[in-house]
Order: sequence, then C-alpha cells, then structure tokens
Amino acid sequence: MSSFKNLSVAELEAMLQKGGLRLVDVRTDAEVARGKIPQGESIPLHLIPLRLSELDKNAPTVFYCQMGGRSAQAAAFAAANGFVDVYNLQGGITAWAQAGLPVA
Repeated sequence: MSSFKNLSVAELEAMLQKGGLRLVDVRTDAEVARGKIPQGESIPLHLIPLRLSELDKNAPTVFYCQMGGRSAQAAAFAAANGFVDVYNLQGGITAWAQAGLPVA
C-alpha cells in the first residue's frame, strides 16, 4: 500500500536547500494571500484531484497547509494515485513560521 511520510520543519528546510522537490500549498487562495512558504506553489485541496496530473509522480512532492491536516489528505491522495516520494509538513506553515523561517 502506498503511503506518505511526515516531515518536520527542519527536514523540509534541508530538502529545500538540496533542491529538486515540488512544494505544494493546499490552503485556500485567501489563506495563501496571508503568507506562504516562498518556494511553494498553490493548488487548493479541492483542486488536487483535478490538477494532480500537473505534478511528476516520481519527483519528491511535499504538501503543506495551515497545520498539517489538509495536506495529509492531499499526500494520501497522491500516494494512492501512484506518487512514490510524497511528504506532509507536520504542523504546516504555522510550524514553519514559529521556527522563524521566511514567509512571503
């Protein structure tokens, strides 16, 4: 059975420095307008089933939201649809910001 891995903020920061991953923000447009992780792209959760084909199934893909709940749903959906290297940011952008990391 396909699954995803939960990432800590520190793990995501290291992966972003290394490069080669897709960071997907699944929050609403209104939430994204209040701030996002700079390297992230926005695909709201309700559009994930329609837009999943835009992402590379074989590339590392990290989903995040406000706290980690919605992004876990997106990560599970991606894993169930053949994505092999899928992650969920634990604590979401809230944990990212609390760690003092940049929010755009």
